[in-house]
Amino acid sequence: MSVSQNNGERLSREQAVELLDRHGISPTEQRIEIASLLFARHQHLSAEQILAQLSRQASRVSKATVYNTLKLFAETGLVREVIIEPTKRFYDSNLNPHHHLFFTDSGRLEDVPPAQVDIAGLPTLASGVEVVGVDVVIRVATRKPS
Repeated sequence: MSVSQNNGERLSREQAVELLDRHGISPTEQRIEIASLLFARHQHLSAEQILAQLSRQASRVSKATVYNTLKLFAETGLVREVIIEPTKRFYDSNLNPHHHLFFTDSGRLEDVPPAQVDIAGLPTLASGVEVVGVDVVIRVATRKPS
């Protein structure tokens, strides 16, 4: 699924509270607002996009609260943090295994099914160490005319 904007869709308050409860997260008003927005469907949103959408909806959630909440959601496994570069992160509400295409021209992030990426030749690991996941971000740009 390729989604980078939410277009006003939201989970109901009850659905957001249930989701937070299932992950052991205390459902504060601010967390409920953020969860309602982020988990309305599978999508990739940055903290800035979430802040912009909340402010359009006259929310009073602070920037610090958005960042702290997204960090908590990632730590508890509620979202997948996709780090494009140290200062560019997206929060992915799709927890199913998949990879990503990042369009450098537009900043859009798109899901890629795992079957479409062939990964071979992983490094030999030390005894007692195992691979727990592989995250691939393929950066693409519009080809410049020659």
